[in-house]
Amino acid sequence: MEELSIKIKIANRIYPLTIEVNEEERIRKAADKINASIIEYEKLYAVHDKQDLLAMVALQLATDNLELKNKGIVNDAGVEENLIKIDELISQQL
Repeated sequence: MEELSIKIKIANRIYPLTIEVNEEERIRKAADKINASIIEYEKLYAVHDKQDLLAMVALQLATDNLELKNKGIVNDAGVEENLIKIDELISQQL
């Protein structure tokens, strides 16, 4: 597969990534969802520390993933790999 270098902005920080071309749309949508969740948590809880907001989003996504796995909806290792990548990005912020 062909690789593509992109930059993704999460919590006002730029992350350079090298991805497969067919993953670009999915990764950009995931970053948009993360950023939307950060904005929502910031409004709901008046939290402005990006690390706290990223941790809250990571918890939300991991909880949602576990719920889907428990229901048997998610059996794709790709989802787990993406969550691991997101967790690594968040861990770099902490």
